[in-house]
Amino acid sequence: MARPDRAHRNPDKSGNPARSISDAVIEPPHDCALCPRLRAYILATRRAHPDWHNGPVPTWYPADGADTTELLIIGLAPGLRGANRTGRPFTGDYAGDLLYATLIRHGFARGTFAARPDDGLQLARTAITNAVRCVPPENKPVGAEINTCRQFLSASMEALPRLRAIVTLGKISHDSTIRTLGGRLAAHPFGHAAETEIDGLRIFSSYHCSRYNTNTGRLTPEMFDAVFQNVARFLG
Repeated sequence: MARPDRAHRNPDKSGNPARSISDAVIEPPHDCALCPRLRAYILATRRAHPDWHNGPVPTWYPADGADTTELLIIGLAPGLRGANRTGRPFTGDYAGDLLYATLIRHGFARGTFAARPDDGLQLARTAITNAVRCVPPENKPVGAEINTCRQFLSASMEALPRLRAIVTLGKISHDSTIRTLGGRLAAHPFGHAAETEIDGLRIFSSYHCSRYNTNTGRLTPEMFDAVFQNVARFLG
């Protein structure tokens, strides 16, 4: 993915994408139907919970404007009762508790996280998105859905002119990010706390901050914190 010319998709100071012909490319519409299985799942969830977000979850940008983003965090997909319910990445389930506590500790977010979109939490120099924007059944997107949604991941990256670092949460997120950037997986393998570089972007890998990973001990808060220590050191 070429990075030099990204100004045409540069979001405005409010943290929302600038109004232009590329808007629909950066974020899928709320009624996106590109992936039939995900669309059917969301429609069923809308019938059961009409007051939930129930649609593609857009990228969350820093309070000072998307064009101040230096760090992009890429998760797997919205959780059913997390971001799919609230409409904000990693908000409403356990994964957000660990992620946002860590971001606050390292200066990438400010305020108090209360697992609600109106809790007043703000991101600093950091944007958060997902490799797949719609909630998948059993939290498991299939290959075709990951590939289809990659166009939005690519557009989101291109819209960030000051982007320097990426944190990928989990192997699916990592692999989709590497492919988005035009890299070969064999040359940039996933591994917790691994680092690699493509086209001037430093990529930091981490196990996903899910409850399953923390409950089984695969990921500890200390292990997760160490990844962001390295990010903070790199960004300065």
